Amino acid sequence: MLSAFTGFVVIGVLIGAGYLVARARLVSPEGGLVLNRVAFFVAVPALLFTVVSRAQVSVLFSSFVLVAAVAALVTAALYVVASRLWFRAPLAGTTMGAAGAAYVNSNNIGLPVATYIVGDAQYVVPQLLLQVLVFSPFILGVLDLSTRGRVRVRDVLSQPVRNPMVAATALGAVVAVGGWSVPDVVATPVEVLGGAAVPMVLMAFGMSLRGQRPLAPGSPRRAVLVATGLKAVVMPAVAYLVARALNLPDHLLFTAVVMAALPTAQNMNNFAARYGQAQILTRDIVLLSTLASVPVILALTAVLHP
Repeated sequence: MLSAFTGFVVIGVLIGAGYLVARARLVSPEGGLVLNRVAFFVAVPALLFTVVSRAQVSVLFSSFVLVAAVAALVTAALYVVASRLWFRAPLAGTTMGAAGAAYVNSNNIGLPVATYIVGDAQYVVPQLLLQVLVFSPFILGVLDLSTRGRVRVRDVLSQPVRNPMVAATALGAVVAVGGWSVPDVVATPVEVLGGAAVPMVLMAFGMSLRGQRPLAPGSPRRAVLVATGLKAVVMPAVAYLVARALNLPDHLLFTAVVMAALPTAQNMNNFAARYGQAQILTRDIVLLSTLASVPVILALTAVLHP
């Protein structure tokens, strides 16, 4: 429990530092975006390559992936049912709400949580691959269909290929599966670059929080609250039940549940902005689920940490 609390203190301080930098106007309004882009294209891929290339192959292809997939699909389905019953929305809005309830922040928040609370960053990799290679193309395909009336197959299929995190992860997986070792002249500078990833993404996230006001008048409050509740409470509960059914060891069960309790991924905001759909809904889910994840993960750590 103490290690989890310390981990959240580290995460909170870095996010708070980013928020204060933005509030004090120490950088331009675009500073957070610049920092996020540097992290996305350089630091995070370097960290993922380092982690994955040294990962145990059994972690990359374990029952952990099945738990993550089932938890996400069940949670998304529950949101769709709730949407049909209580707040009917167009296809694009329903898709973004379901994605907000089930698509976790496996890099910006997942990497720090896996590092400081779970104790091993490699456990974020299966979740990242599942989401980028399977869930993202489906979400983008539905958004294409609902907003353009057709699916641009080229854009959907090339999205994972154009993601530098996926490329770095895939390259690291090849190294790990092949049992190879990376020469120090390459591994050392890549590892140094990767060391900047967590501070950069957390500070960039903190900078993005300035000026946000969730649940403002006129926003889809009911949909936001349902999606946030599903993300923060229901998804980790489903992960726990599936992990128990599969008889996962205590450490893997704890890890799977904590990964399911991660907040909604920030790139959902990118999807919403790109298609001009459900932007307020998505923004509010990301913010509220991030706030809700702190007490939830602390509680899970107190109860489930082996």
